[in-house]
Amino acid sequence: MTKQTSARYSPEVRARAVRMVLEHQSDYPSHWAAICSIASKIGCAGETLRKWVRQAERDRGLRDGTTTEERDRLKALEREVRELRQSLPGLDPGPTRSCARRLRILPRRSSTARSSDEGIH
Repeated sequence: MTKQTSARYSPEVRARAVRMVLEHQSDYPSHWAAICSIASKIGCAGETLRKWVRQAERDRGLRDGTTTEERDRLKALEREVRELRQSLPGLDPGPTRSCARRLRILPRRSSTARSSDEGIH
């Protein structure tokens, strides 16, 4: 069985669906009921629309979490770091100092315990 790719919805469709949920949720017995009703009208899964609504709430500051703008900025920075590392192949930093310290084999320490012939009383 192959995994089917999900349908892509335009930003306009997403925004309209989210707006409909937020504007009409009082017309339904629950928030989920509003999401399911509107999702069926636009042809997406209820969980998909719920995720869009949650992200819109984060973007508007109504819910804690990473905003779309922050997520896009983070992706761009990660891409830039990856490209810089690829463009400078001779600049491999190798293991960090703390990692090298952990990997180093330490000399054997002398035992501070008494020898067995001294006996413990």
